[in-house]
Amino acid sequence: MNFVKRAGMSLRARKARTAALLGIFVVICVLLLGGFLLQGATARQEAEAQRTIGVDVTLKGKGLTPALADRLGSSPQVHRYNPRLPLEAEARGIEPLESDAPRPGGNRAGTETAPPETPPPLALNGVRDSGLLLPFSYGSSKITAGRGITPEDAGRKVAVVEQRLAEKNGLKVGGTLHVRSADGKRTVPLTVVGIYRDSTQDPSRWVPPHQLPGNVLYVPVRTVQRLSPGTADLTEAVFRIGSPKQAEHLHAEARRLLGGGSFDFRVNDKAYEDQVRPIQRAGTFAGLIVWLTAVAGALILGLIVMLQIRERRDELGVLLSLGEKKWKLIGQHAVEVAAVGLPAVAVAALAGQVAVQQAGDALLARQDSSSPRAGSPDTPADSPRMRVEPSDLGKVAGIGLGISLVSTVVPGIGILRLHPRSILTDSE
Repeated sequence: MNFVKRAGMSLRARKARTAALLGIFVVICVLLLGGFLLQGATARQEAEAQRTIGVDVTLKGKGLTPALADRLGSSPQVHRYNPRLPLEAEARGIEPLESDAPRPGGNRAGTETAPPETPPPLALNGVRDSGLLLPFSYGSSKITAGRGITPEDAGRKVAVVEQRLAEKNGLKVGGTLHVRSADGKRTVPLTVVGIYRDSTQDPSRWVPPHQLPGNVLYVPVRTVQRLSPGTADLTEAVFRIGSPKQAEHLHAEARRLLGGGSFDFRVNDKAYEDQVRPIQRAGTFAGLIVWLTAVAGALILGLIVMLQIRERRDELGVLLSLGEKKWKLIGQHAVEVAAVGLPAVAVAALAGQVAVQQAGDALLARQDSSSPRAGSPDTPADSPRMRVEPSDLGKVAGIGLGISLVSTVVPGIGILRLHPRSILTDSE
């Protein structure tokens, strides 16, 4: 009789053991599937975190121009970047904010001293991507109407104004204001595309108007260049990269572009560590689940098969005495275990999704409370949905088949040493 057919008859004859073996295999397959699903979910979330959170690198140095910042920003490891070019400008058609504190100066020893000349009242910050500015990244400044400056605004004459300045002058999104260079030679009209609120309070002592937080405007870098009397260096440039390992490549590129001059290169990876490390730990835990499940499953099923072989010695002796090959006896046990493992994969695919999703939600829960960018639009909102893919089922089926082979072949070595005469003699 064919050993495959004999395996099917054996499974039907031993329904209780078949059901118990099926239950064990379902548990093994669910744990394996859960490990693979969690690995895939953590990989997707880590990639998303690298794209949105990333690592911020701040570069400062003499000779850092907007052109050099653009060249560094075109590096393959840079996802986003933002140069900052400050400039003080005059206001046309709007009234800048003034400090409420009394201005220093006046009579001293009977002599009236004229107050020193103050610089232009508006502080322009030429930026490329206002979302990378620390006040907006960490929530001390928030857009209350409209939007911030984006890379698409590079050639546009637009501005984001502070809420206090907008309220004083009745500015709204879509309105227009004019700024003039300090020498009075160039005037640029700006369309308001956003209004933001800075949580910084006005100083208690008198300060020049351009130092008041309400007089700070964000405009594209080219707008500042139009108003600047000459070529100006950037105050800083912030580059967002995927991981701390990529910072070394960016540092080498910055050294090549800036030459031998000294520059300040700072890597801020705290937000990355707070968000990505828990995800990586969950992925490591998922891999550990897969390995432990495979090893433990092989051991458990191997012990069960070994006990079955001992209990079925008489059956094996009869088959051997009839001339059955020993490898076919081992093959019969392998087929019995594999035949139970295949439906276990299907049951695991149906029953494992709900349990695995709940476990994944617990392991991949948001780290908002510990992240310095909690509430930031760049922070991933939710853990990714885990879904059963055909590739995951293929991996589970492959490992399940491997477990069934190992758990039958290793105990089956004892079958190779069996002799029909000694088995039948012992049974008598």
